Amino acid sequence: MSDYSKIIEKIHSSPFRFVIVSSGGGTNAISEILKIPGASKSVLEAYVPYARESLDYYLLKQPDHYCSLDTTLSMAAKAYSAAKKIDLNSNHKNLLGIAVTASLATNYQKKGEHKFFIAIQTYKYSSSFSYSFKKGELTREQEEQIVTDHIIKAIAQACSINNISIPKSSSLATKTVKAEKSWVQLVDNKIDFVSSSNRVPELIFPGSFNPFHSGHNSMSELAQKKTGLGLAYEICIQNADKPPLSYHEIEKTLSQFQHGQDWVLTKAGKFTDKAFLFPNSVFIIGADTLTRILDEKFYLNRKDMLDQLDLFNSHNINFLVFGRKINNKFISFDQVTIPEHIAKRFVGFAENIFRDDISSTLIRKEQD
Repeated sequence: MSDYSKIIEKIHSSPFRFVIVSSGGGTNAISEILKIPGASKSVLEAYVPYARESLDYYLLKQPDHYCSLDTTLSMAAKAYSAAKKIDLNSNHKNLLGIAVTASLATNYQKKGEHKFFIAIQTYKYSSSFSYSFKKGELTREQEEQIVTDHIIKAIAQACSINNISIPKSSSLATKTVKAEKSWVQLVDNKIDFVSSSNRVPELIFPGSFNPFHSGHNSMSELAQKKTGLGLAYEICIQNADKPPLSYHEIEKTLSQFQHGQDWVLTKAGKFTDKAFLFPNSVFIIGADTLTRILDEKFYLNRKDMLDQLDLFNSHNINFLVFGRKINNKFISFDQVTIPEHIAKRFVGFAENIFRDDISSTLIRKEQD
């Protein structure tokens, strides 16, 4: 039996069950866990999206960086969501999503640093472990051993196994973000949204705001000036075409908003869902978002699309549309063809009034 056998036996005997996803390293830990009898009691699924294309497929997007804390947090949040779908009988309090990304020594000289990240998502907290190696100091096997040690001990801690600790090190950074009670209620579908204010949102700006930038601020000011309405930023924590947000990511996003800037958290991924949630509202969107709303591939067929879009009429939903760069070409509101029965619901800002090609994605890449 391995050196970890006693710890893993306790993991298997605990009430916790988990989905583990590993990319770029950490598969030795999965092997260690699975070879100890009783693994089916704790392991719901082990998934290894090793190639970049596979991780793109898993995350439903191309991440900014394949080995990073943000990517690992997204993987863990999706793994936790999968655990809830796979195990319909266990209490959500006993389910875990575990993820690992690693960039380790190999048979060629890597440009970047050798490092790994572990993230654990539970119903009440997100935890992360970020580890950096001194390049060239250890072999691949030695680095893998350190990864394995941290993964197994991190899982044991999450399973509430006593006397298990990860040694403190200058190479290791850890962080745990505990969820607000309202966040948990939203994740569990017990409430429809979480708001920073008691005021019912009227002018709503949906987005990931990762990060919030000057373009968002300019759009907000123009929209408020045009409508005279108070604004709230809407962050969807679980969108159909994106991984769920971890509690790390929710905390980071909300921390950007200053006192007096209202926000609302929802699970309303589609604008038809938002229409049900916030009738009689005005939404701020970019032309890129408008083209997605009008893309038939997101509906059963054209009739289904037109029927669903009619909800904007029945729920009195209106839109302010700002031009956006799409595939290196600036697209303004008047270049988008809108179905006649909802056309009056959309008002655009001309390019000479607003144009800002700043991109959250580019900002994130420049920050790294």
